[in-house]
Amino acid sequence: MSNLEKAARDAVEAADNSQMTQQILAILAAQQLLNQQQPQQPAPMPVSRPIGLYVAAGIGGAVALSFLAMAAALLAIAVTVGAVSATVCVLVLRSIWRDYEKGK
Repeated sequence: MSNLEKAARDAVEAADNSQMTQQILAILAAQQLLNQQQPQQPAPMPVSRPIGLYVAAGIGGAVALSFLAMAAALLAIAVTVGAVSATVCVLVLRSIWRDYEKGK
């Protein structure tokens, strides 16, 4: 083999080697792109709730609770007045009964 043929063969091998190296580099670059972490989608926006509805419900509940408390207080007063009236009535009737028994 002459030096010229040897040089030509080495040049062909070098060209093949550089093409193979370029292909390997392209494959490695593609693998790196595939292995990169995919960008995450942005988090969904939080759902805004109607705060006015909650405020209105709270105020309505407080008003209803105050009316119930006043009704319970009035009921307690009515029961107390009834108990006092019944006690006075019983005492008066007992006094009348005693006077009636003494008169016989």
